[in-house]
Amino acid sequence: MTTKTQALLNWVDERFPLTSSIKGHLTEYYAPKNFNFWYFFGSLALLVLVIQILTGIFLVMHYKPDASLNAAGVPVAFASVEYIMREVPGGWLIRYLHSTGASAFFVVVYLHMFRGLLYGSYRKPRELIWIFGTLIFLVLMAEAFMGYLLPWGQMSFWGAQVIVNLFSAIPIIGPDLSLVIRGDYVVSDATLNRFFSFHVIAVPLVLIGLVAAHIIALHEVGSNNPDGVEIKKKKDANGIPLDGIPFHPYYTVKDIVGVVAFLFFFSAVVFFAPEAGGYFLEFNNFLPADPLTTPPHIAPVWYFTPFYSILRAVTYPLFGLDAKFWGVVAMGASVVIIAFLPWLDRSPVKSIRYKGPIFKFAVVVFVICFFILGYLGVLPPTPGRTLVSQICSVLYFAFFLAMPWYSKIDKCKPEPERVNFK
Repeated sequence: MTTKTQALLNWVDERFPLTSSIKGHLTEYYAPKNFNFWYFFGSLALLVLVIQILTGIFLVMHYKPDASLNAAGVPVAFASVEYIMREVPGGWLIRYLHSTGASAFFVVVYLHMFRGLLYGSYRKPRELIWIFGTLIFLVLMAEAFMGYLLPWGQMSFWGAQVIVNLFSAIPIIGPDLSLVIRGDYVVSDATLNRFFSFHVIAVPLVLIGLVAAHIIALHEVGSNNPDGVEIKKKKDANGIPLDGIPFHPYYTVKDIVGVVAFLFFFSAVVFFAPEAGGYFLEFNNFLPADPLTTPPHIAPVWYFTPFYSILRAVTYPLFGLDAKFWGVVAMGASVVIIAFLPWLDRSPVKSIRYKGPIFKFAVVVFVICFFILGYLGVLPPTPGRTLVSQICSVLYFAFFLAMPWYSKIDKCKPEPERVNFK
């Protein structure tokens, strides 16, 4: 480093903690040396967040949140999306990057959460990291829901109509809450403008803040690893963990490999199957919103369908309140209960590598039920499908509620003192 460059760096360091931040979060942040491919998904989630922000900025340059009809009798918002797709140079690519990125975001976040479940990344001392992660998931769902309305297509309009009306099932405050969310008595131009402002400004700010808090909390207590061993307990004479290596350059280079592999598959979807057979972009959403014509089947995007199935599985009233209310409660509880994992798991070990057969069996059943609920959520309800949804919903909640019992009685292997690569 030249004298002038060093002088400039010193000038910056006197006014901003640049060097100390780089050391604390990269070059002198020691991560466990036995990370495997499951640890790609945290950095990939950050990558997709950047993709969504950048593509969203370019989309906002041409999008108009206006539900009124133009001279051709088409909603202005819908026409602006068509304009982006057909007239703006490269607009189709930006739009498909953003729409595919929304699904990719949930793919990597679900896998990131599943890795935390497998290796006990929610256990002490990482409870706050897990809570921040659950809040990120909730905010991400709100961001995706509000963004889904913006194309003002048939499924956007009617999906928003159904979801917002669910809030009206809440006793006393429900109708007024639905009115506040919509900004009108029906989903209209006021709703579109309201959702646009939240999707573009308010919710992303909250999301970025939570992601920053998530990373800061992670670097404060250190990363977990596939063995669940706390590497800070074993240090050398210089205070460096014996089983740790600097995050940079070792894991920054490793993450680049994951990024390249991810971008390969991501690009394949964007260029060859951006609608993904109607799962990423529903075919009904290529039709302009029509309040007078209801689609034959209204269903949310695939990443909401497991929780939507839980909502529809509740078909009986209870305590004088209708099934719709309890369905909303069950759907909300199915997400919120994830935040309580640090206190539900009573196992003496963190990682599934050393947990017993009961916990492993419970995880397998949980994953199968989650996929079944996701699949049933995209299909019209029938008595048989409702019954299967009810069984899977019970098993979904049983995985969490029975965890204090079965995780405690499970026969576990002893956790190693040091990380290993076997």
